[in-house]
Amino acid sequence: MVKLGDYPEEGELVICTVTKVEKFGAFVFLEEYQKREGFIHISEVASGWVKHIGDFVRVGKRLVCKVLKVNLQKGHVDLSLKQVNKHQRQVKLQEWKNENRADHLFEEVARRVGLTTPEAYDQFGKRLIEVFGSIYGAFEEAALDAETLESENFKGPWVAEFLDVARANIVPPHVVVKGTLTLTNPRGDGIVHICKALEAAQQVSRESISIKYLGAPLYRIQVRALEYKEAEELLRAALKETERLITKTGGSYAFAKA
Repeated sequence: MVKLGDYPEEGELVICTVTKVEKFGAFVFLEEYQKREGFIHISEVASGWVKHIGDFVRVGKRLVCKVLKVNLQKGHVDLSLKQVNKHQRQVKLQEWKNENRADHLFEEVARRVGLTTPEAYDQFGKRLIEVFGSIYGAFEEAALDAETLESENFKGPWVAEFLDVARANIVPPHVVVKGTLTLTNPRGDGIVHICKALEAAQQVSRESISIKYLGAPLYRIQVRALEYKEAEELLRAALKETERLITKTGGSYAFAKA
């Protein structure tokens, strides 16, 4: 899995593989960070007193740990195993599996457009991670919405291949409903009221609703949810708030579903 940084951030959850177990703690490789070494002190292995560290960790075991401290000068990464709960472990492991899968799919995209994987990463992989958070996130968004790469100004022959690989291999976990808002306000401070109306729409559910400026007076609103009914209900609630606030201040409102 490709990471933008050389070291993890403090508080981050990381995938580790145990390489050596001592009485005072365990040494591990950080799988996502070029196998840099990390260390879990025995006091961070488990809650309570640990009599035999081997009861909790062994060489070759894969763990999910929390980063406690990173010393860049010495190259030390201190980790905690006990501060990761079951749910966090399950989610992180699934994310890691997804990203490993995405790496293989990304290699396929690179092959199709005649690039090596490092070349493809330099040309568009880094920016995909910056925009979508991860390569898997980019594949997932592309499978969910064929226009998402274009809307983020990605261009080139690789885009069509990326979309094709995404559609063939990724099953989106959400449904999306979206459309275009046309908002105007003739007042001198009209843009302020438009922004307030859009902010009210996002307040309905910041996790599910995204709004993007397309160029005055157009705005794209998109709602993601696990089920279509839920997405529609959130969209209706967001549009209701937008219309209420924009018309209250003498502005005009229109919505066209995509």
